[in-house]
Amino acid sequence: MTEMNNMPDGDTAGKDAVPAEEKRPEEEEEEEEERKENGDSKVSPPEKPTAPAAAAPEEVEFVHPEGGWGWVVMLAAMWCNGSVFGIQNAFGILFLSLLREFGSEKDQDLRFRTAWVGSLSMGMIFFCSPIVSVFTDVLGCRVTAVGGAAVGLVGLLASSFVTSLGPMYFTYGFVFACGCSFAYQPSLVILGHYFKKRLGLVNGIVTAGSSIFTITLPFILSRLLEEVGLQNTMRVLCILMFVLLLAGFTYKPLLPVQPSQTRTSRFPPMSQIFNINIWKSLGYRIWAFGIPAALYGYYVPYVHLMKHVEERFGEDTSKEVLLMCIGITSCVGRLIFGIVADYVHGVNKVYLQVSSFFVIGLMSMMIPLCNIFGGLIAVCLLMGLFDGCFICIMAPIAFELVGANNVSQAIGFLLGLMSVPMTAGPPIAGFLRDRLGSYDVAFYLAGIPPLIGGAVLCLIPWVETRRRRQEMEAAALSKDQGVTEKMMENEKAQGDAAPCKTGESVL
Repeated sequence: MTEMNNMPDGDTAGKDAVPAEEKRPEEEEEEEEERKENGDSKVSPPEKPTAPAAAAPEEVEFVHPEGGWGWVVMLAAMWCNGSVFGIQNAFGILFLSLLREFGSEKDQDLRFRTAWVGSLSMGMIFFCSPIVSVFTDVLGCRVTAVGGAAVGLVGLLASSFVTSLGPMYFTYGFVFACGCSFAYQPSLVILGHYFKKRLGLVNGIVTAGSSIFTITLPFILSRLLEEVGLQNTMRVLCILMFVLLLAGFTYKPLLPVQPSQTRTSRFPPMSQIFNINIWKSLGYRIWAFGIPAALYGYYVPYVHLMKHVEERFGEDTSKEVLLMCIGITSCVGRLIFGIVADYVHGVNKVYLQVSSFFVIGLMSMMIPLCNIFGGLIAVCLLMGLFDGCFICIMAPIAFELVGANNVSQAIGFLLGLMSVPMTAGPPIAGFLRDRLGSYDVAFYLAGIPPLIGGAVLCLIPWVETRRRRQEMEAAALSKDQGVTEKMMENEKAQGDAAPCKTGESVL
């Protein structure tokens, strides 16, 4: 009897599928009385299930503003890149002053020991990145960036009172660098809150900030070092860090807070501290190995090129012009390749990085072969152009390999792995110079790792294409199985319904 009563209800529901606002009150009352007569008064009213309506806001996709306050955030991130890496890239000027201030020409390991100051600083910026990514996820971009800028300001100010290399390793190579690391990485993450379609272009503009500072700082530092000395020059650089601290307050987050990031949980889950999903991608694992392998010689020219020019062309040579050339073309390269990356499909963006490593490696080997200053300028111009290519497409490639949900820690762990070659390269080059009396071998060797790393990166598009093909085949197979199972269920349902058609009792 219950089954027989359900059938008319189903028919009634089909017939009465009319919007509620089109029914008159008299019709609604008649339908209600009819339900009561049929004994269906226990049936829940149609408006009862409100769960789908409550879940609807969660399904709305976040729309990036693609501008607005995002342009202010972009300028703040641009200042961050400029002040952090502008100072790091101009270390070649400070390197010469450190040699005169703290060293002696009788010290055979002078360049090796002094180069460690800049290498530790650059290396720690990347070494701290995995930790910074966790702080960024837990505390947010604004708190992490402002706190990092404050620590960097303290470290740089403390370095201005140091009178020997030993404490400089700690104040400049550790404290200042850690502060820069905490200020730098949020500037990359916050851009994803405001931009999506223009992310490549915006990354190109932001990373161009370091190029602009690299162009201008060498001349400013050279003049300051002559006029006020090393200590007062570092105090002037503290102004850049103070402005960076203020810029961090503009990082207003927009993306919806994930459930694991709500305040109901006192401690973040382990999956948020260490995201293992990024390591499930073979393409990311190859990328995380190939990039560090290519960077053992990357930072060598920034540290030792100035001293090489003094030894090859004399102390009166305008060596700052070389850093200016690298900075100008690097700025142009970041803007151009940032736009190009938006039009290159998927992981094929990796080929842009491959080409940049090949050119950088060859140009490093060309430095000792340049016996005229004009040739060295041409080498630096080309090196800077492809340096900009390598830097500006880091974030877009990470998005392609691991997805938007995992990109923060993917970039963080990659930068952490980059810390080892960035730290080890310049001291090794300084050691070779002290032992061999020339930088020639050091620059030749510095060009080999980029060639090897670039060759390794060529595997990524092939690996990702194979992975996508396997996923498509698995999806097609799963779809076929689903259709087969549905057909079997329909056949079974028809077979079960056959006795009812003969009028036999089911009791």
